[in-house]
Amino acid sequence: MYRTIICGIGTGSRQTAIRLLRRAAALADEGGSIVVMHVIENIPRRHLTELPEAFETTAIVDAEKKLASLCKEMGILATIEVRIGIAASQLVSVAREKSADLILLSSHVTDITDYVFSSIVDKVVRHAGCSVLIDRRLDHAYEGAASQAEDMALF
Repeated sequence: MYRTIICGIGTGSRQTAIRLLRRAAALADEGGSIVVMHVIENIPRRHLTELPEAFETTAIVDAEKKLASLCKEMGILATIEVRIGIAASQLVSVAREKSADLILLSSHVTDITDYVFSSIVDKVVRHAGCSVLIDRRLDHAYEGAASQAEDMALF
């Protein structure tokens, strides 16, 4: 169905990441590509003096390892992209750079900040030059003793 899919993995649960990766694999054309992307939000420069010098580099390497490990575990061949910046802008930029024809994201429970600042998903939908698919299944639908024990935050 799609030649190039950008699969945005946020700071949500491992279960959400697995669900998005499975969907991306199912929607990719034979010979198509999946770009698994995570964005580390900008840290205001005034706070950088309080953080170790290699914080950004370490955060990128850590995220790349976690995403690569998850893709390998699931048997999904994907390119990993981890960037620092504003998530919506980075997702749209990478989709443009890679000539993607789909961006795959998950939604979350709306809170007051979404009404004041707008959500990442809203911004991507408004600015993307390709189709955007939003997985709306919330993780609490999977609650249960077994899934709670194995499900943890990916990041």
